[in-house]
Formats: sequence, structure tokens, C-alpha cells
Amino acid sequence: MSNIRHTAPGEGHAPAAVRHAATAPTRARVLAPGERIDAHRHDDHQIVYAGSGVLAVTTDAGTWFAPGTRALWVPAGTAHAHRAYGHLDLHLVGLPAEDNPLGLDTPAVLAVSPLLRELIRAYTADPEDTSPERARLLPVLRDQLRVSPQQPMRLPTPADPRLAAVCALVHADPADQRTLAALGAATGTGERTLSRLFRREFGMTFPQWRTQSRLYHALRLLADGTPVTTVALRCGWSSASAFIDVFRRSFGHTPGRYGRED
Repeated sequence: MSNIRHTAPGEGHAPAAVRHAATAPTRARVLAPGERIDAHRHDDHQIVYAGSGVLAVTTDAGTWFAPGTRALWVPAGTAHAHRAYGHLDLHLVGLPAEDNPLGLDTPAVLAVSPLLRELIRAYTADPEDTSPERARLLPVLRDQLRVSPQQPMRLPTPADPRLAAVCALVHADPADQRTLAALGAATGTGERTLSRLFRREFGMTFPQWRTQSRLYHALRLLADGTPVTTVALRCGWSSASAFIDVFRRSFGHTPGRYGRED
């Protein structure tokens, strides 16, 4: 499998050469750590779920990321590329373009309940199965998608080069404790201007965005088996307990049980 060029989340865009596949597949597959799927698009919608590891999906608009308690909604026609962090147990569910249970035309991260998780696993286990029993799973799966809350787990791609320069510094060193004013001084842009750009382009404050960036890096390290305390320090938290608190509030469980089955 050929690779896409990897850029830091929120920087750069999906590759220009985009493969087109009319039908979004429904299947389960395994991706090795670091394995990538080139930029492509479907005429169908697709639900993408990782039962283990961390999945990152990159589009022109940014990078969406999800551990096993989240799924990604990829609307029909969206050019996107996948990357695996850790051993990725990938489950894909394709839905026709006219079948949009979420009513969304942009990518989104969804919470995955235990029931939705098992429905996705069962429905993707054997795509060749045409039994009435398997067919009855899909309406229930759609119903569960409709009631799944969205989770703001995205690192947007900055359009303004001044914003991109600050984002690059934070991505390069998640433990960097510099304030927005200090980062602005290092890149030649005033704090007020940067603060306005974060809100205008990303719809969030700089501290909110930096927390998202740190969580993204933390998930990648955890997927590689890095100890929790090491992850906390490398990603900018003052202590393991502070990191655990933010992680629990963001993902619904502690990083210590990351990757384990419920």
C-alpha cells in the first residue's frame, strides 16, 4: 500500500492526487502501526470506527482523531486519508449518499456506546453475509447513529500563515509552556491578532486548541505503549493526575485503561 505524505495535524492539506471509489466499502480490516491509506473519496457516506489503536482521518479542513470510544462520520464526496497509531482494528460501514441518518455534510466525531460498538462489529464481520438477521442490524445501527452525540475531536487546518506558524511550534513540542503572547513574539504576530485568528478560523480559544493538540499527541503516544506519566510530561501537563483528569473528561475513561476492552 502506498503512503501519503505525513504532516503535523492541522498543517498542510490532503494530497492533490485523490483516488475515487464510487462505493464506500463495508468491512473490517487491520492496519499496522503507522500504516496509511492514501487520500480518496467515495460517492457514499462512511462510518469509520477503530476498535483498538487511534485513528486519524485528514481532510483539507483538518485532522479528526478518535480512540475506541469514538467513530468518524465521513460524508459522501469528502477527500480523506487515514493513518493508524498503534495496532488498528478498523471497521468501515458504507451508506448510500441518499441515506444520511445524521444529516451532516461535514466530517464529525461521534461517541460510540457499547451497543453501537457491537452493532458496527457485527455488521462488518462478514460483508458477504446476506442473511435477514444481518440485514436487520442496519436499521438499528442507523438509529444508534442518530442519537450519538458529537464530540469536538478535531485539529483544524489553519489558513492564515501567521496562525499556521504558531500551530507548528505547538505541534513540534506539545510540552512547550509559552503563552500565546510569547509564541506570537517568536513568530512576529501580536497576541490580539492571534487570539482573533484562533476564534475566527477554529471557533475556539488558544488554550482550547492547545488542549486538543496535546490530547492528539497523547493518544498517539498511548497507542505506542508509552507510560501514562511519560505521556503527561511529554504533552505538557504538570502532573499525571492533571493529564488523567483532562483525558477522562474528554474520552470518558482514564488513559491507564486505554485500549482495553470494556
